[in-house]
Amino acid sequence: MNPETSRRKWLKQVATGSLAATAMTSLSSFAMEADMEESYKLKGNINHSVCQWTFNFMPLDELCVTVKKLGLSAIDLLAPKDWPTIQKHGIYCSMCYTAGKISLTEGWNNKSLHAALIKDFTEAIPLVSKAGYKNLICFSGNRNGMDDDTGMKNCAEGLKKIMSLAEQHGVIIQMELFNSKVNHPDYMCDKSAWGVNLCKLIGSPNFKLLYDIYHMQINEGDVIRTINDNHSYFGHYHTAGVPGRHEIDETQELYYPAIMNAIVATGYKGYVAQEFMPSAKEPKEKVAALKKAIKICDV
Repeated sequence: MNPETSRRKWLKQVATGSLAATAMTSLSSFAMEADMEESYKLKGNINHSVCQWTFNFMPLDELCVTVKKLGLSAIDLLAPKDWPTIQKHGIYCSMCYTAGKISLTEGWNNKSLHAALIKDFTEAIPLVSKAGYKNLICFSGNRNGMDDDTGMKNCAEGLKKIMSLAEQHGVIIQMELFNSKVNHPDYMCDKSAWGVNLCKLIGSPNFKLLYDIYHMQINEGDVIRTINDNHSYFGHYHTAGVPGRHEIDETQELYYPAIMNAIVATGYKGYVAQEFMPSAKEPKEKVAALKKAIKICDV
C-alpha cells in the first residue's frame, strides 16, 4: 500500500473518530515486557516525538506506554478527541490537528475553502492553547492548474485572517512541505523556497513550515544547507528513510546524525518526530525500529 494512501485513510479515521475501533489486538503483553526494561536515557539535545499514524497498529493508550518506555514524552498529529488519552499518560501533543475535516489536497490555496478553514482554525486555536500545546498543522492543497504565485497569494490572504488569533494564544500554524514527485502529486507547498516566501508574505512569527526531511530530500535534496539557510522559518521536523519511507538506518541514503547535528547547531528547541513506516511485520520489531531511530537521531 502506498504510504500516503495509508496516511489519507488514517486521516479519515481521525475525522470520523473511528480509529480506536479499527485498532489491532492489544499489545499489553509487549507493554508489560517493556516495563521490565530500563528506559532509554536521551541526551537532551533533541526533543523527540513520533507520528501516531505510522504506529496506528496499536491503540493510542498502548503507544503512550511504549513511547514513555523509549524515553519520549510527545506524540505528533493528534486531534482534540485524542488529547484526553495522551494527557492521562503525561504525553504532550507536539503537532495538533484541528477537530474538523482534514485534507491534504484541499487547503489554503483555494479561496473557496477559506471560510470553512477560517472557522475550523478559529475554533481550534483556543483549544490548542487551552490544552497547553503549541503547534497546529495546515496544508497548502493541490495546484489543480493554479500557478504557484497565485496559490501563494491565496494562502497568505486566508492565513493572515487567523494569525492575530494565533499570536494572541501563542499557537504556531505550521504548513507541511510535501514532495510532489512520489507521494503527493500536484501538492503546491513542495519546495522549501516557496514555503519560505509564503512565511515572508504572511510576516508573522506564528507562521512557520513543517520541514519534512524525507519529502524535501525527494523533491530538492541539499537538506543540511537548506536547514542552515532557512532554519528561522522551520518550526518542526519530520523524519523517514529515502527511498521507501521506511527506517532511517544504513539501508537508505540520508545520514541522520549529521542532519540532527545541523538542526541542533541552529539552536532549535522544538520537536523532531519520527514519521517512517516500519517495514517489519511484527509489532515488537516495529517498536525496536523506532527505538533504533531515536538513538540514531539522539546526537
